[in-house]
Amino acid sequence: MRDVSISVYFVRAVLKNAVTQGLDPISLLRKNRISPRLLLEENARVSVERFADLQVGVMLAMHDEALGYAERRMPLGCWSMMCHAVISCETLGQALSRFCRFYQLFEFGIQPHLEVNGEHAVIDLRQVNNNAEPDPYLSELVLFNVHRFASWLVQEHLPIQVVELGYPPATNPNDYRHMFLGNPVEFDKDSTKMRLSAALLDKRISQNETSLRHFLRHPVFIMLSGSYASDSWTAKVRDIVRGDLAHMPELAEVAQQLDVHPQTLRRRLSAEGATFKEIKNQVRRDTALHYLGKRGLSIEEIAYRAGFSESSAFIRAFKGWTGVTPYSYRKGL
Repeated sequence: MRDVSISVYFVRAVLKNAVTQGLDPISLLRKNRISPRLLLEENARVSVERFADLQVGVMLAMHDEALGYAERRMPLGCWSMMCHAVISCETLGQALSRFCRFYQLFEFGIQPHLEVNGEHAVIDLRQVNNNAEPDPYLSELVLFNVHRFASWLVQEHLPIQVVELGYPPATNPNDYRHMFLGNPVEFDKDSTKMRLSAALLDKRISQNETSLRHFLRHPVFIMLSGSYASDSWTAKVRDIVRGDLAHMPELAEVAQQLDVHPQTLRRRLSAEGATFKEIKNQVRRDTALHYLGKRGLSIEEIAYRAGFSESSAFIRAFKGWTGVTPYSYRKGL
């Protein structure tokens, strides 16, 4: 999943506390080859590689794995120690329990708790200090890390029944769904939690100390870009489209490859909150963002690789996606 992109909302969130820590956000952006101008565009997106490098760079510069959002600094190394504490677990249930227990040792403002209620397993974020309301992004960061790390442990994107956030959306709700891999996200709830099927807790851990060493070289990037076998229709369609961008198959062709009627495929995509047109645009956009970060490729070549027969059509589409032309985007890298 190298051609994945991230909403500029999450870029702003990573940088939100940089100034109060005595850091220059513009320098941090340029160091990680992200154009500062993109922060002014509501619909802008950056490639997953650039975002992952930025998040790690800001954590290192702040000496804080919580990016300044927690009540106290989360020292560098907490994540690594948690991983080593979890990797010897046999099942996902044991791993999630140990993950939560590890972060309950610290008073960072919120603590994750694993609750099993009948058929449901819930990661509930509880506020430690009732006098201080934690910033929403801290909750999003914790829930994202729980889900993606758990998925890495069992080598599959775990289905989420629902993510409940106790506040209104700060950006397009679809950006939240994208970060939680298309699973349902609800806002303005009584508490902040993530609900899974309890049956998932019996899954066996497939990672070990050796694979963990590789994971810890760049965990943010691996969690963001990890690609596992998926039974979702959205993932199946995305894989087919991505594999033939130069031809850009139509819905009927994709349906034929998946051995379903086009109307059936359309209904199944709709049930997952997606449309065929949206999937095509997302794959084209993310492919373009990926190649714009590479040196030596012309705009014309990138347009072709992103499935456009004419660079002028690509330029118009790219400006619609990000608010800037591909030339301006690359200039800021």
